[in-house]
Amino acid sequence: MPDVVFPLDSTKKFTDQEKIGHNRWHPDIPAQVHVKPGDSFRVHCREWFDGAIVNDDSADDILNAPLAGVHVLSGPISVEGVQPGDLLIVDILDVGPIPQEDSGPLAGQGWGYTGVFATSNGGGFLTEQFPDAYKVIWDFQGGKATSRHVPGVSFTGIVHPGLMGTAPSHELLGKWNAREQALIDTDPGRVPPLALPPLPDSAILGSLSGADFDRAAAEAARTAPPRENGGNQDIKNLTKGTRVFYPVFVDGGNLSMGDLHFSQGDGEITFCGAIEMGGFMDLH
Repeated sequence: MPDVVFPLDSTKKFTDQEKIGHNRWHPDIPAQVHVKPGDSFRVHCREWFDGAIVNDDSADDILNAPLAGVHVLSGPISVEGVQPGDLLIVDILDVGPIPQEDSGPLAGQGWGYTGVFATSNGGGFLTEQFPDAYKVIWDFQGGKATSRHVPGVSFTGIVHPGLMGTAPSHELLGKWNAREQALIDTDPGRVPPLALPPLPDSAILGSLSGADFDRAAAEAARTAPPRENGGNQDIKNLTKGTRVFYPVFVDGGNLSMGDLHFSQGDGEITFCGAIEMGGFMDLH
């Protein structure tokens, strides 16, 4: 097993860990890990809501899901010698649920979930047909997932990160914010909104603090959409054995990842349409 460079303790919140990741994109978030080209290493990843979704038969947690706090990402990981203009080549050696933890309160400890968000709290692409919140719990066993909520159905695990990408430059971040605000302005009252502007509330920015935190939180990009840096791609084929090429915009690249899925179809039509979980990634 490769060395664990970004460990997570399942008994602690994401913000109480030895290394604190982030849930926004910003070039000034300091790297938490430094590696060299050619290194192989393991990264632990927390389920995207940091444990807010529980293993029960109620969808109230989906209805009231704290969307301002997503996605919790492991990183940034700086790669020695990498410079803006380079391509960062990332090999996914392995990816799976939380290792050696087959039961517990966190998604990834032997179980995961799928959700349909209510129109009033994030929604999805089928909100007219499915305006209310729903939740399905899936149990993992032998590489398959089954559910007490959908009897007779099983899915084979195609475990992958929903989200992985590099840090933007200041210039690129400004481009994102201007582009997405212009989209919001076309229909500012839409529910759910067309895009999500910067939101300091619930921002996690690694080791940034004080005035630096306040400045970055006011302009940092949310992690919901995919962008030029990769981001929330939700591609099921980004699984074990995949090689991904990411553009580099800052020194070191500052790669981050999270939002692991046990399995998924071709995208996430309900916005939470994969089988969500925490786990690990082995990268090279």
